[in-house]
Amino acid sequence: MTQQIPTLDIQRFTTDRSAFVQALGDTYAEWGFAGISGHGIDPELITRAMAVAEQFFALPADTKVGYKSTYGGARGYTPFGVEVAKGAQHVDLKEFWHVGREVEGTPRYPQLLPNAWPSEVPEFKPVMLALYDALDQLGRQVLRALALYLGQEETYFEDKVDSGNSILRALHYPPVQDEGTPSVRAAAHEDINLITLLVGSRQSGLEVLSQKGDWVPISIIPGTIIVNIGDMLQRLSNHVLPSTTHRVVNPAGAAAQESRYSIPFFLHPNPDASLDALPECVTAENPKRYPPITANEYLEERLREIGLLK
Repeated sequence: MTQQIPTLDIQRFTTDRSAFVQALGDTYAEWGFAGISGHGIDPELITRAMAVAEQFFALPADTKVGYKSTYGGARGYTPFGVEVAKGAQHVDLKEFWHVGREVEGTPRYPQLLPNAWPSEVPEFKPVMLALYDALDQLGRQVLRALALYLGQEETYFEDKVDSGNSILRALHYPPVQDEGTPSVRAAAHEDINLITLLVGSRQSGLEVLSQKGDWVPISIIPGTIIVNIGDMLQRLSNHVLPSTTHRVVNPAGAAAQESRYSIPFFLHPNPDASLDALPECVTAENPKRYPPITANEYLEERLREIGLLK
């Protein structure tokens, strides 16, 4: 029997709250991943975002490198073959661009760095900022439901993510030049942040490791956004909500000569937010697993592990 990641209509959070919260939490407890439909994000915005991403990545290499991030990958361009998954021996086969939160005046946190924008693609800035805002709002809605599932007030996360160093990542996996390479497009890993919202690619390649130990392919159904739990929320929930291992495998045959594009949004808490386990998630059967740490301390630790921060 083929396993499949469940899809839930987030409109039910308004019409059938208790049942939706339970279904969402149960889905994440089993999978760490869920499809979210009924989110209201304009599909044309997603299409435009994919188009401007393709335009940027099609630029000459020398032009793209001119936007290389000086902030450890936090903003702007990261070239092909730089990032390596935690514990992996080979670099991932990808290049990407990071968009952060736009801040007017003096930022609340020094980690909120200024964005860079490619002048060669004028639409890149307005389109990516619009998508950033839309996914940020959807992410907060998902967190409201998860707060209830974890025994908190619905607004628990609101003042903990309002200035979070969240990242929109435009991703390009170029054609695989050597089908015998030991590298893959994205080696098996878990995300660092609270939750990730993924839009874009309908191409195959994304796989999730089930609790049974099987790799389950995920196809993005039109109108659905894939939302998964990250390590920060796993830590905060003391593994009640697991951060599931996933990867992007290399295609075979003719498909290997095609590029793959996707745009994940990594929703982060405010840098000074505590990731200490919620008391409601600590029991005799599930004792506390980690010492206290702030979101920024944890982020810097992980960025060093994956090669984006020296």
